[in-house]
Amino acid sequence: MIFEFKLPDLGEGITEGEVVKWRVKANDLIEEHQIVMEVETDKAIVEVPSPRKGRIVEISKPEGSTVKVGETLLKIETEEAKAEEKAPEAKAPEAKAAEAKAPEKAAAAPAPAEEKPAAAKPAKEEAAAPPPAAEKPAAERRPSVSVVGTLPEAEEVMASPKARTLAKSLGVDLAGVTGTGPGGMVTEKDVTAVKAAPAEARPAPIAAKLGPVERVPIKGVRKSIVKNLLASQRSAAFVTGMDDADVTDLWDLREREGKVAKEKKIHLTFMPFFMKAVQHALVEHPFLNASVDEKGEEIIVKKYFNIGVAVQTPDGLMVAVVKDVDKKTILELASELQELSKKARDRKITLEELKGSTFTISNYGTYGGTYATPIINYPDVAILGTGKVSERPWVKDGKVVPRKILPLSLTFDHRVVDGAEAAIFLTKIVKYLEDPARIFIESA
Repeated sequence: MIFEFKLPDLGEGITEGEVVKWRVKANDLIEEHQIVMEVETDKAIVEVPSPRKGRIVEISKPEGSTVKVGETLLKIETEEAKAEEKAPEAKAPEAKAAEAKAPEKAAAAPAPAEEKPAAAKPAKEEAAAPPPAAEKPAAERRPSVSVVGTLPEAEEVMASPKARTLAKSLGVDLAGVTGTGPGGMVTEKDVTAVKAAPAEARPAPIAAKLGPVERVPIKGVRKSIVKNLLASQRSAAFVTGMDDADVTDLWDLREREGKVAKEKKIHLTFMPFFMKAVQHALVEHPFLNASVDEKGEEIIVKKYFNIGVAVQTPDGLMVAVVKDVDKKTILELASELQELSKKARDRKITLEELKGSTFTISNYGTYGGTYATPIINYPDVAILGTGKVSERPWVKDGKVVPRKILPLSLTFDHRVVDGAEAAIFLTKIVKYLEDPARIFIESA
């Protein structure tokens, strides 16, 4: 038989992916569980194994195409198919003999005394008819969101609801329709006229009239970013508080211990110290280490500490998650973070390494930023933004001296945490960073 291998459910709410690379080609013989392709989802690149052994008859999706869960990826001729092909050949003589005897039997058989009602035949035919195809699961029927197609329409085109519905059904881009209604509104007649007109006679889209444009599909990591940030914005009450930390002593400590770390092939950055400072502060303020169950109307306070760290990659921002921060040393955190960052940039990071955060840190200071209002990494309820360390005049022991100052921005969900608690939490982080010895003294 010909087995149609369809894109399986990859979990994590993933409904589609992009075919990055085929590792096989048509007519190849493959084994069961052999990796046949790489698919880029909105979270990571996933290797997809074949569930059957056999010969590849057809590859249904070329590299670079988008495939939804449940759509056919390739067709495989299995061993069962070959057995079925041989079976008819063996039965052919018997079938011919039966066909030869059939007319004789038909002639000898007496005529039926009474013919069955004509209605009986359709009834049998209906009973023998194959059942209707099962309805596709909700995940397959759910339409994908095309942000590229909807944003220009919402921003540039005025159209009546009926005109929008008609344009969607006819496949007409409203950006290319000149409205004749009040105030230039596009009407149903305008849409019908454009559809009926020859392609060369249709007006150019509005954007094309203004100047050259480029349409870039929103997919892969960027699509995941769009989805997660919108989910976060819709489901949280954002507030951002800011403060400064004098990290001169931490700067000196990192410079000194960085040489020791380098001998172990570990690049020691400020991030492991930030992670430890946050983890210690979370112990005293557990409601910032939580998520919200909106259906159950509950706050889920987490008793473990998984810190997500934003990593900039050529494909977009990813949040690598370092698990059990409270159980690891500064050097262990630095080593793991170094490995996860490399895997994220090389697109070899796994889904498991991108999920499960309880709090997130975004170090935009690496790129020269100072203060910001970072967006919470859904479903967390807080995120710490760290800016660029710069030398500033600072009052210390009654004297103005040059010090290394780190800008901090804490965004939190006001539904879960009040402003006073968030301010105290941020102050705790400042104290840990200004006196890094406390990080080590209070570590398990």
